[in-house]
Amino acid sequence: MSPNEVKHGVDESQGQLNTTASIAVQILNIESRLSNELNRLLFSPPVAYVYNPLNYAWETHSLFVSKFGNTKKQILFVGMNPGPWGMVQTGIPFGAARLVQDWLGIVGTVGHPPVEHPQRKVQGFQCPRTEVSGQRFWGFFRDICITPENMFKNCFVYSYCPLSFMHTSGRNITPPELKSSDRQAIMELCDSSLGEIISVLKVDIVIGIGKFAEYRVRETVKKHSLNVTIGCILHPSPINPSANKGWKEAVLKSMQEMNILHIVRGDQLHQCT
Repeated sequence: MSPNEVKHGVDESQGQLNTTASIAVQILNIESRLSNELNRLLFSPPVAYVYNPLNYAWETHSLFVSKFGNTKKQILFVGMNPGPWGMVQTGIPFGAARLVQDWLGIVGTVGHPPVEHPQRKVQGFQCPRTEVSGQRFWGFFRDICITPENMFKNCFVYSYCPLSFMHTSGRNITPPELKSSDRQAIMELCDSSLGEIISVLKVDIVIGIGKFAEYRVRETVKKHSLNVTIGCILHPSPINPSANKGWKEAVLKSMQEMNILHIVRGDQLHQCT
């Protein structure tokens, strides 16, 4: 199934979500619409390639949402955008292939973007490289939650922007590096969708993974007058020097300070109801 085929729960005449649809279907419809809107944008140099995993990895992405995003949550973790060896390959936020397959239990067919950089081809679950950010991120939750079911009792993970950008050299370009006009066009669309995701999941706490994501969360919450608590954890990227000096310990400390560790672990007395 492709993003364009996600029709359940959408009032086509009004362009609004049917809130009687399942939570997972509502999320997928929000993401499908966002994907289609972002596909219409054109980007200025130095962007030479744009990959949208919600197009070519929709099968695995929709499995992730259907399996883990079909109930309301207490906490939403928000990442920035797909990494070249993670979500770009698997369609799952921070989706290092082995952890997606072995811990999350998700496998499926992954296609290809229309135009690929010759040195950055999508290989799906056969990708030989490991996304360090994904290894750290999902490895952390595996260690403290033991099972994905424990984690997703109260939590969900969402990518603020589903697009990945590349230079002609194949170098990854992050959203903060985009030209101001391009960044503004993306933020307008992604802020709106993030606000909807927060509302659909009925979360109490939204945590940005890294400063960029935290800032977009704050702007979105302000713009949509949402009543949630906002937090931040260190981004696990190896490009971030602080993340290479004990990322797991830093995140554990942040969660203890926010008093959310028991919620993240899915402790029995703190399941979302």
